[in-house]
Amino acid sequence: MSAAQHMNVAMMTSGGLAPCLSSSVAYLIEFWASALKEGKIGGLTIRMYFDGYKGVLTGDSTVIAPEIYDECSCLHDMGGSPIGNSRVKLTNVKDCMARGFVKEGETPLEVAAQQLIKDDINVIHTIGGDDTNTQAAELSKYILEKHGGKVVVVGMPKTIDNDVYPIVQTFGADTAAEQGAIFFKNVVSESSANPRMLIIHEVMGRDSGYLTAATARKYRDGMKSAKFTGPGFTTTAKSRDIHAVWIPEVSLDIAEEGKRLKKVMDENGCVNVFLSEGAGVEEIVAEMEANGEEVPRDAFGHVSLAKINPGVYFSKRLAGLVGAEKTLVQKSGYFARAAASNTFDRKLIKDCAQEGVASAIAGVSGCMGQDEDKEGTPIRAIEFERIKGGKPFNAEFPWFKEMQAEIGM
Repeated sequence: MSAAQHMNVAMMTSGGLAPCLSSSVAYLIEFWASALKEGKIGGLTIRMYFDGYKGVLTGDSTVIAPEIYDECSCLHDMGGSPIGNSRVKLTNVKDCMARGFVKEGETPLEVAAQQLIKDDINVIHTIGGDDTNTQAAELSKYILEKHGGKVVVVGMPKTIDNDVYPIVQTFGADTAAEQGAIFFKNVVSESSANPRMLIIHEVMGRDSGYLTAATARKYRDGMKSAKFTGPGFTTTAKSRDIHAVWIPEVSLDIAEEGKRLKKVMDENGCVNVFLSEGAGVEEIVAEMEANGEEVPRDAFGHVSLAKINPGVYFSKRLAGLVGAEKTLVQKSGYFARAAASNTFDRKLIKDCAQEGVASAIAGVSGCMGQDEDKEGTPIRAIEFERIKGGKPFNAEFPWFKEMQAEIGM
């Protein structure tokens, strides 16, 4: 693209929330405004589509006034999305029709393409997970093949699961782990509310145990600086510790774990378990299907984890094995994912946004991130065909193995 070209830039956030959406929008606005001031582009219009792909399909958008570009830095202090999210799959025609986004006989891809063409969009920044970004790539390809137009797509990889190939670290994952640890620091006090208390801390993570493991690590790191009184009190470092971390990548023998944790319960009067919501889902789904129950799924075909309640399922099985008098299941997901970005994530987002704007000006599409397949894991626009979700957490990381050993797993 030439330096004299006026750039019509669009942004949208999509999927579930993560502690990165507001900062991503803020940094992208900052670096596009800088590109204009530095003469790298001839003009600039920034359009926001509301509620993700819903806004693209319905034409619900707004243009940001240039005089408030500098004011957008306040978004760094906000959690959530400043322009709204939704879960919409452009190839799921039935769902898009049912929700009123397209009419009968229309295809979502064509409707979305026509909207981007109408708005004269040159670049669209899709801030979302692997589904969001690969859909945007398909839309860009469709516009080129069907309409002869070019829309550069530069994605920003949002997911607290940190499960996207080949990206080292996705936006918001570190913040979510930090916030989950803060959440449990309060919840763990419930271990003193009743004798023989079982607490299940259910952490988000469909296919990857990263967030559960990282949250446990941050919580236990914080425990190292905590001070406890001497003998005579029931609250101890052991009673406030984590006694099990269950993730999809590590096989779980509930009967054997029950025996081990029964001893913990007898010694400490409580058991604290960190459970990844994706752990044991296959077992739960198989049981539901065997009972003739309908398995709830979202527009992408994913099992709706919030509706099948893995935490409740495992708490019922474990309570009897450890002799719990009372059980408490607490989910930190919504608390953690709604936070504003922490220092680590803001630095990562800033670096990716700066490189992303440069990539867009150069006409190069891709999903921004640290490319783990390249030497030195450089931040670059990673080719969309290489972007894929479902990357498992590496349970062989030394720090995770050490934590397991310290816990006694």
